[in-house]
Amino acid sequence: MNAVIWHNPRCGTSRNTLALLRHAGIEPTVVEYLKQVPDKDALVAMISAAGISVREAIRSKEAVYAELGLADQALDDDALLAAMLANPVLINRPFVRTDLGTRLCRPSELVLEILPPLATPFTKEDGSVIGG
Repeated sequence: MNAVIWHNPRCGTSRNTLALLRHAGIEPTVVEYLKQVPDKDALVAMISAAGISVREAIRSKEAVYAELGLADQALDDDALLAAMLANPVLINRPFVRTDLGTRLCRPSELVLEILPPLATPFTKEDGSVIGG
């Protein structure tokens, strides 16, 4: 199965999602989106394929979110996308695309919706067990 993950190795959710993909026998294409910032078309396509809004795809816990006033509900999608592209830390993660669909995998278990069933359980970094 083909898979792509937009990954931040410093993020536990992203690490767990990547490990889940590998546990399922899938070696995904790993895009460290903080280093390889997507273009607007790729970002819009990933958000749309995941079936979420641009606002749902933005990481509101980052300091720059408040600094830029992005909580203002009057801001349109273009303004939010521009902020995400200029400050990729604002792109929520991890996004995963497989042959079965696309998801923003928060929590990491959401990746199971676009994977074949796991043959064995998976243990996350925090010790919780899922699948299998």
